[in-house]
Amino acid sequence: MDAKRAMLEIRGYSKTYGEGKRAADNVTLTVERGDIYGFIGHNGAGKSTTIRAVVGVLDFTEGDIFIDGHSVKTESYQCRQITAYIPDNPDLYENLTGIQYLNFIADVFGIGAAERQERIREYADRFEITDSLGDLIGSYSHGMKQKLAIISALIHEPKLLVLDEPFVGLDPKASFTLKQIMREMCAAGTAIFFSTHVLDVAEKLCNKAAIIRRGKIIASGTMEELTHGASLEEAFLEVADE
Repeated sequence: MDAKRAMLEIRGYSKTYGEGKRAADNVTLTVERGDIYGFIGHNGAGKSTTIRAVVGVLDFTEGDIFIDGHSVKTESYQCRQITAYIPDNPDLYENLTGIQYLNFIADVFGIGAAERQERIREYADRFEITDSLGDLIGSYSHGMKQKLAIISALIHEPKLLVLDEPFVGLDPKASFTLKQIMREMCAAGTAIFFSTHVLDVAEKLCNKAAIIRRGKIIASGTMEELTHGASLEEAFLEVADE
């Protein structure tokens, strides 16, 4: 597929660590506008390695990755301007207050005063942390830090949202809110690519998914193509344990 028609295209991406360990092996997949694309696999299967390469955190030499037609290798600035990334364990500036951190992120992306205030107010209210934005991030619980990281990723309205185990640490209401926001974003044309261990969530939320095992994609497609009328858990166990 033409990279310019896809929001995210991974072409033959491979990553080898010391002593020849192949953490990602010829990974190829495409995420289009409006997709909620799940990335599924056991611990150590290559999910986080691939995700870190997508967002430019991890260098690579084999293959290429395109975001809205821009190569992550050669056009990293353009890619980062339209991408938001939420890692599984957000590393925030704990000596800042929540609102200082969100304003810092808004400054980085050049978001005007009116737009940032509106978006911060909306998402802080939805995640119920408005009253804590004046507190130091160092005093936040893990779940509150996760909520703040999510808000910081949303305020510049990314075209591609990449998340690594986004529901870990969130309470049930916050998880529900995040799923609502993900659906709203995709209805507006955003593409979402995320890893998860929670197969029930992936089955209900995603329209497409890929299963990775030992660095290789072993199954991918629409949810219907993957499950063939079974549950995603059954489909995953069948192919991942072969």
